[in-house]
Amino acid sequence: MKDEMFKTPGSEDGLKKLVSDFTAQKQTRLLALRNGSLSREDFLKEVESFIEQNMHLGPAEKESLLKRFEEYVFGYSRLSVLIDDPEISDIRVIRHDCIRVKRKGKRCDTDVAFEDEKEYRQFVEYVAMKNQANISNLNAIARFTDADSHPDFILRFTVSMPLVNSMNSPYLCIRKVPKHFPLISELVEEGMLSRDTAEMLVTSFREGSILICGGNSSGKTTLLNALKETLPDDVAILIAQQADELTSRFHPDTMFMHSLSSGGDSKVNYDLKNISIAGLTMDVDYFIIGEVKGAEALYLLNAACTGQICAATIHSTSADRATDKLVDYAMYESRYSRNELMRMMDCFKLVVFMKDYKVDQVYSCLGWNEERKELEYERVV
Repeated sequence: MKDEMFKTPGSEDGLKKLVSDFTAQKQTRLLALRNGSLSREDFLKEVESFIEQNMHLGPAEKESLLKRFEEYVFGYSRLSVLIDDPEISDIRVIRHDCIRVKRKGKRCDTDVAFEDEKEYRQFVEYVAMKNQANISNLNAIARFTDADSHPDFILRFTVSMPLVNSMNSPYLCIRKVPKHFPLISELVEEGMLSRDTAEMLVTSFREGSILICGGNSSGKTTLLNALKETLPDDVAILIAQQADELTSRFHPDTMFMHSLSSGGDSKVNYDLKNISIAGLTMDVDYFIIGEVKGAEALYLLNAACTGQICAATIHSTSADRATDKLVDYAMYESRYSRNELMRMMDCFKLVVFMKDYKVDQVYSCLGWNEERKELEYERVV
């Protein structure tokens, strides 16, 4: 069922005219709305005035059009029904009439579609502008986050433009990150892990570093979010991440830093490596990286070896490959040998492997075996 708000007779032309005018000629008003210098009420009064001056509509039609445009600006147009759905974690727009979602971990079609390619491209341009992201030939792949528009989800966007796509159409991917993430007791109730495993992970995290691994949408971030909320109030926490997926519900002494990529003409760039180096100079007890993807792995290992308790997530198809992958990332930046880096990995006392939104395996590190030149692990779950 497509969103009914777009089916009012004559609504399409009126909505297109409003969107075209405000995105092409009144961008400053949209930006003022975004930065808070223009209130929602005053903005809507301007829109209402524009409708009255430029469109010949009756009171009911005017009210209907204003509501649809309000949803477009403050929501995400035709995709809003998918964003609102709590069972959907990911949205992928392949083309204007092909929108796929991941619902409860399973990919499936939807019956939501844009009217045509022109409307879809206009929507992509508006989404980027709304989030103050630059999409152009100089920045054909853009990543940005909207943490404000939706009450329940942080929205992480990836847009790739036709310059780098094989098809002459933008690709738009949206990852929905719940703002009100479940606590460890709730994850037990949901069946992600047993009560005994939860108690063991909570106790172990207060004593040593943990690496959480698994595939896409396997529950890595959800588990790490819940675990960090069990830490006592008298410790300081620093969280470095590419996107704002790790958040806090209760802890009073948590700092969050995210990477900032250069785009277009901007040469400003702060990646996870830069943030991790800064983290080594801060007075923190726990150092957490949302997702290890590169040279920041070395600074994570250094932090763990110098007394900070660390935690991180990493993509991996198995627990044993996770440690190898983290060391591979560390070698991008390091003059250490592979064996020296593997020895440093014994600071990570537990490796947790997630699969299908469940804790599938947990391994405890027994230490470095000098004779065999490898880390030894014991499976505990």
